[in-house]
Parts: sequence; structure tokens; C-alpha cells
Amino acid sequence: MGTAILKEDRPYEIIRGKIYYMATPRTRHINAGGNVFSMFRNFLRGKKCRVFPDGMRLVLKDEDVNLRPDMMVVCNRDIIKDNGVHGVPDLIVEVLSPSTAKNDRNFKKNLYEKIGVREYWLISTAEKSIEVYLLKDGRYDLDHIYYHEIPPTLLSDMIAEGDEIIREFKTSLEGFEDFIISVDDVFDDID
Repeated sequence: MGTAILKEDRPYEIIRGKIYYMATPRTRHINAGGNVFSMFRNFLRGKKCRVFPDGMRLVLKDEDVNLRPDMMVVCNRDIIKDNGVHGVPDLIVEVLSPSTAKNDRNFKKNLYEKIGVREYWLISTAEKSIEVYLLKDGRYDLDHIYYHEIPPTLLSDMIAEGDEIIREFKTSLEGFEDFIISVDDVFDDID
């Protein structure tokens, strides 16, 4: 006999006062988020900044939101409270799901840009890509899209233009100069 899950026990986000219940993430989603979290966690051990995995609340009272990013890095420890992060993180990562991709690409991206999140990543397990947006002059600029498996049409364009296939990259955050993110490690164990 299975255990019933009460709707009130399900994770949710509040956007402009409206409750949005979150779907149970798929294995690929969990693995990608966990891989990125582990890389940041290992690097940040003993350092000022903290990394939080999926489930940690991001509370923005001025915006009437209560979100649960898949991962966030916070360097201002004053905004870290027992019940969540109450302020602007330095970096937010969202792993795209079919049910949330539109929201992650639109509402959340616009909100994070507006409040001043310095770096925003969108990870697609379907495309095995990482879109990195950097805040420049108050607007997000797509810095680069990193691919684990480059689509054949894009690969032929890259070869024709002499573009290099980048397998590693760095975050733009201060104090992270020695931290290298491997695209292969982000998508490790993602079938």
C-alpha cells in the first residue's frame, strides 16, 4: 500500500502571490543539478560564499515571490536565514524541465535580471547544453552556450567558421578564478 502525498506537502513557488506546485523532477534533472552543486560545494569548502541545492527557498518580499532555484551561490552571508535566502544571490542555476522551461526562460530570467543576480545559468538535459547569462549594465547578456553533445548542424557551422569547441569554462564571480567547470562533469551520468 502506497503512502498518499498531501498537496500541502509538495514543494511550491509563489509568484506574484499565486501558488505554483512543483512537479517531481526527473532523474536527469536531479543528476544535472546534483553534479553542478557538487562541483561548487567542493570548490567553496572553507570559503566565504555558500552554495545551496534545490529546495532552499529564495524569498523576495518586494517582488512577492518565494522561489526554489535548482542551485544558488550566495556570497553575502547576511541574507542567509534559517528558512531561506532573503535577498539577491550571486549566481542562480535552473535545470530546465518541460513543465518549467518557459517560466525559467521568461519570468524568472526577467526577475533575476531586475533584482541584480550577477550570473544566471539554464541547463538543458535534453540538449545537453548550458546557457550562461551575465549581468552587464543591468541587462542579461548571453555570454555563451556550452554543449556536451554539439548538434550536427551547429557543429558543421562551427567547423566552417573555425570556432573552437569549449569543454570547460569559468564563472565570472570574483574569487572563483581557480574554479573550472567541466561541461562533461555537469552531464556526467545523464543518459
